[in-house]
Amino acid sequence: MAGTDQPRPERPPSVDRLARSLAHTGLPHPLLVDAARTAISAGDPDSAALIARSIKRRMLTPVINATGTILHTNLGRAPLAWQQDATYSNLELDLLSGERGSRMSTAPALIARACGAEAAMVVNNCAAAVMLTLAALAEGRGVAVSRGELVEIGGGFRIPEVLARSGATLVEVGTTNRTRAADFERAVANPDSDIGVVLQVHQSNYRIVGFTEAPTTSQLSDLGPPLVADIGSGLLDSRCPWLAGGPPGWLDNEPAARQTLEAGAALITFSGDKLFGGPQAGIIAGRADLVAKCSAHPLARALRPGSLVLGALQATTLAYLRGAGDEIPFWHMVSTPVESLRARASEYGVGQVVDTLATPGGGTLPGVEIPSIGVSIPGDHRRPLRELTRPIIARVVEQHTVVDLRTIDPADDHEVATALRDQL
Repeated sequence: MAGTDQPRPERPPSVDRLARSLAHTGLPHPLLVDAARTAISAGDPDSAALIARSIKRRMLTPVINATGTILHTNLGRAPLAWQQDATYSNLELDLLSGERGSRMSTAPALIARACGAEAAMVVNNCAAAVMLTLAALAEGRGVAVSRGELVEIGGGFRIPEVLARSGATLVEVGTTNRTRAADFERAVANPDSDIGVVLQVHQSNYRIVGFTEAPTTSQLSDLGPPLVADIGSGLLDSRCPWLAGGPPGWLDNEPAARQTLEAGAALITFSGDKLFGGPQAGIIAGRADLVAKCSAHPLARALRPGSLVLGALQATTLAYLRGAGDEIPFWHMVSTPVESLRARASEYGVGQVVDTLATPGGGTLPGVEIPSIGVSIPGDHRRPLRELTRPIIARVVEQHTVVDLRTIDPADDHEVATALRDQL
């Protein structure tokens, strides 16, 4: 209608100007542009700062694990202190001959020495180690596995599915709760099964109790086909010679690499970031001829690790060979006396010192609990602790926030105590 002034729609702000106003977040400008565009498209430019913060919080960042779960899968499992200078390394160079070498002659050779194997190789995780082993030794043939060991590992990956991807055929033997050596003998003797590998899978993340039976490694070692034992958790030696006090009681019955090989396994596979205490990796160790077959398979190149992983594995393995378990953060944490934890907790000067139970975590040793000490404050403060510049990951027990000192580095005690005090 003539004479009526209609309000003009407000012009949206400049994407570039809004992005530059977020420079204090420390994010690269292209990511700030993404945050600005998202906010403007939603009709809420003021939300750009919150969106930028969300982008930053999705990135990898150091956190303090105060949960008491030592090998916390969501937090990267074994804590690892390893960095590499910006330099070259002799990754595939033989320094003695000057000729091209193999990356498997470095850390893998040390791992073989540490666990009493003829040879070893490394891939990117334990599932890859199992898949590569079966592909190299049993592609197009049968793999005999107890029905009680057809486990599902983290992330929804199941042994039958990993086995299928290897090109081998699953041959189930025994029952869920009781499998005998005779069950494997029948499967191997059946020509229709064409067994190329007998596979033992450690029940690392659950237990079957009650009316149960399972054959030992030594009972399966002489059936003819090579016995591959996936021990999963990566305990190198049941004697724990790297610990001054010997093996802790909670390790009872945990299969170890050295003893499994001594019992007759042709190959073992295990993780690098669990009880081994190193980076994420999958280790294959045992007979040299079988390791060579795995190394020669086309999948080996696709699954091989880089120098950062091999360097971290080398440093960890050298600590084992020196008998210096205290240099491996996982073993340092689990072997710290409760009295030492209690003394540290009393220095926090905030909250209440409480007895707690830590767990190994990482899909290892189900049901095992390790006495520990925590500091407790009333209320659920997990979210504000997660929102700190360096997030603190805690847990809630009976409406109290608890930080468990067994998984907290002593160097971080002051930071954690200050954060708890700020919540009160």
